[in-house]
Amino acid sequence: MTPFPGHPSHGIGKTRVRDDVAMTDSSQRGSGAMREVPLGASGLQVSRLALGSWRTFERIARDDGLAVMRAAREAGITFLDDARYNDETGTAPIPSGYSEVVFGELFRAAGWRRDEVVVANKLWWEFWPDETPADELAGSLGRMGLDHVDLIYTDTLPPGVPLADAVDMITRLISAGLARAWGAFNWPPAALEQAWRIGDLHGVPGPTATQPAYSLIRRELVEDPEMELVASQRGIAIVASYALAGGVLTGKYAAYPEAGRAAGQLAAPPYAAGLAAGRELAALAAELGRDPAQLALAFALLNPSVTTVLFGATSPAQVTANVGALAVAAGLTAEETARLQAIGRPVAAG
Repeated sequence: MTPFPGHPSHGIGKTRVRDDVAMTDSSQRGSGAMREVPLGASGLQVSRLALGSWRTFERIARDDGLAVMRAAREAGITFLDDARYNDETGTAPIPSGYSEVVFGELFRAAGWRRDEVVVANKLWWEFWPDETPADELAGSLGRMGLDHVDLIYTDTLPPGVPLADAVDMITRLISAGLARAWGAFNWPPAALEQAWRIGDLHGVPGPTATQPAYSLIRRELVEDPEMELVASQRGIAIVASYALAGGVLTGKYAAYPEAGRAAGQLAAPPYAAGLAAGRELAALAAELGRDPAQLALAFALLNPSVTTVLFGATSPAQVTANVGALAVAAGLTAEETARLQAIGRPVAAG
C-alpha cells in the first residue's frame, strides 16, 4: 500500500510532480538538493520549495528581510509568492499593499535577475466592480516595481460575476503580457475543471496552479480524489501552503505559548489539534534525529500530487533549515514515511 494515492496515468500537460523526493523506494531517492519542476501546464519551471511573504517582510528589519531573500536565492529557490496585504503594524505609510513595496525593494536588492525567478501575486476582487482585475494587478505591479508577474492567482469570485466573464478578464491579463499564467486559491476542483472547459471553448488558457493549505492536520483539500483527478488531467500544479500550520507543528508553542501568529488562540479546536500533532511530531523527530519543522515540510513534499511547498521565513537560518526538508524527505524510509503520515490523520468513522 503506497502512502499516498497515485495519479491517473493519463492527462494533458501533466506536471512532473513525482520528483526525487516523491519516490517511495529509498533506492530511487535523490540527494535532496533543490530541483526545478514544471508548474503544471503553464510552461514555467519552479523550485520544489517556494518563499512566501505573508505577514513577513514589513514586520521585520529591512536588513533581516534582505538576508532572507539572499538565503533563498543562494539555496536555489526560484519561486517567490507575494500579494497585497493590509497593514497590521500600524506603521506602514499606506494602509494596504506596503507588503508589495517592501517585497519589490528586497527583490531588487537581493540581486535576482527577473528572468531567473517566478513571481506570483493575487487578485482579491476586494473592490469589485470599481476595481477590475486589470486595475488591481496594475496597482500591485506599480507597488512592486515590476512590469509583469509570472503567475496570478485569483480568489473566489464576487457574487454576480459569471465564471466565463472572470476567465475572460484574467486571461486578457496574459494576452497583455501582464502575467504569464494564472491559477486559483480557495476554488473547489469542480470550479477549476469548469474554468478549463471555458478556456478550451474560447481558446484561452485554464488555471495551471492552485494554492491550498496542506499539512499533517489539514489534508482534505489536496487529498480530495476530485482535486487529484482534475490536477492530473488538466496539468494544475498544487502549491501546498501552510504546511507548518502557522508554526504550531514546529513545537515552538509548547515551550513559548506566546510566540508567533497563533498566540492567544491555542485553545481553539484547529490549534489544539495542531498542538497534539506537534507533540507526536516532536517525539518522532527526536527518535529519528530530525527537526520537527523539516519533517512537517517533508510530509507535504512526499505527496506526489504536490508540485512545490510554500513557506515563510523571518531569518536566513529559517530558510536554511526549511530547505533541509528536501534532504529529510529524500532520506526517510518507507516505514518512517508511514509513521510520519499517520500523525494527525483523521480517524475514520465507524
